[in-house]
Order: sequence, then C-alpha cells, then structure tokens
Amino acid sequence: MVCFGMPTLIENRTLEENVALCSSLGLRFIELNMNFPEYQLERLEETEELIRPAEQAGIFYTIHLDENLNIADFNSLVSGAYLETVRRSIEAAGKLLFLRDRYGDSTQPLTLNMHMHHGIFITLPDRKVQMYDRDFDTYMKSFAEFRSLCEEWIGDKDIIIAVENTDGFREYEKKAIEYLLESPKFGLTWDIGHSKGIGEKDVPFIMEHRDRLIHFHIHDGIDGTDPAAAAAGKKSANHLALGDGEIDLAERIKLAEERNARCVLETKTVEALKKSVKWLGENYGIQDRT
Repeated sequence: MVCFGMPTLIENRTLEENVALCSSLGLRFIELNMNFPEYQLERLEETEELIRPAEQAGIFYTIHLDENLNIADFNSLVSGAYLETVRRSIEAAGKLLFLRDRYGDSTQPLTLNMHMHHGIFITLPDRKVQMYDRDFDTYMKSFAEFRSLCEEWIGDKDIIIAVENTDGFREYEKKAIEYLLESPKFGLTWDIGHSKGIGEKDVPFIMEHRDRLIHFHIHDGIDGTDPAAAAAGKKSANHLALGDGEIDLAERIKLAEERNARCVLETKTVEALKKSVKWLGENYGIQDRT
C-alpha cells in the first residue's frame, strides 16, 4: 500500500502544528520544505528538535531541497554554497533515517527532493538562448561533480536524491538527469499536477525512465494548454485537492504502488489537504482521525 504524507504548509507556522495535522489526518510523514525560513539547514541540523515531536506522533520526514538550488551556477562561490547545502542536508537526513525505519516503510529509500534549475536565458530578436544549453559542456561538468560528491556523501545510507518535474524539462536538463540516473543514488519524482498543468509534456520522458520513479507529488490538476481549452476559458491549474481536477488519480496511484513509491499530498492549504485525505478515505481506505 502506498505511504502517504503531507507537504510543509504555509498556514502552519511551526513544526508542531504540521506534525499535529499530519498525525490527525492519519498521514505517515511530512516533507520538510527548505524554501521556508523555519526549515533552513540550521533547523534541520537540530535533529533532536525534529525527532521529539515525530516520535510523539509516530511519523517521519522527507526533505524538499530549496527550489533555488543551482549546483551548475557559473559562479563557483554560488555553486559551492549549494553543494555544501546538499552535503549538510544529506548528513541531517541520515540522522533522521531511523524515524523512517520505525514509522514508515524501510523498503522505500528516504528521499531528498530537488528541482532542476533552468539557469538564465538571453533574449535575442528571434529567440531565447538558455545559457546552460549554450555552454552545455560546462553545465555537464558541474553535474559530473555533483553526482560524484553525492555518491560520496550518501555512502551506504539508504538515501536517494529524487529529481522532480516542474514546468517542463529542457533538453539539456534531460541529458543531465539521465546522467544522474546512471547512479543508484538518484531517482525521479513525478509531480502529477505539474505535468497535467503543462499538457503532460514531461510524461514521455518520465515513462521512459519509470523504473527510476521513487517519489510522487500527488495533487489534482487541469490542463488548459490546448487552444480549445483556452477558447473555452479553461485555465491550467495544479495543487488542487484530489477530485477537483481532471487527472486520472487511480492510474497514477496504481503506478506509485507498482513502483513502491512514497506519495506527498502536495496541496497548498489545510482545507485542500483535508479534502484530499477524505477522497483517499473514500477510495483507498485512508482514515482521517480528526
């Protein structure tokens, strides 16, 4: 059975509020989001402060790395800071692994979720030029270093860095991801709402590498990208409560089950999260304990 968890919600100002909500909804884990000031490295490294409420509630944690993470930045001072962020995040995750073993499923690796940073682009009269595409060799050297360092930092710990789709992988990003996936320390996150909202353009790439899917962000979405939909006034949307969009959720959850993947119910509000748990209760037997 799929292990469901929740994201860090902006309406909850403290870890304790998130933990209490997670427990009350019958969810198993919280994905700590490093975009929030309260979940920066210094807080993640205060492992006792994270462990205490988790043990009281019987939950564990995964980690969502900062969305600005850019390990290929041309400025080595900047990329170096991001690499150090990843190193210390892996170290912190290692100290939290026992919570996964105690309250989760030890057959699923603990994930650090990451986005691919597109880099900057230069606008010409007739096109936009992505700098990482223009300087692809330099870009790939950064990912070679990144993969090697992560393999060293993770070592024999049951931790995997999962690359998430957002608004469409660029071609140079696909090549970098495929290089990362040659390592057992990397996998894929499928954010099903993101892919729906952009017309499922990432799905062929994801399905080509479905054997590396280890993590899902589950939320409903609407595809408003085709001209007919736009003419009908339908707008693209994601992060909707389960059941409020157009995604074949049963099909996506079935794949998550096949892959023994962990699933974050990545809504943005408490209300949408509760509605999603109710939907799961009606369809998958997840019990809301509020």
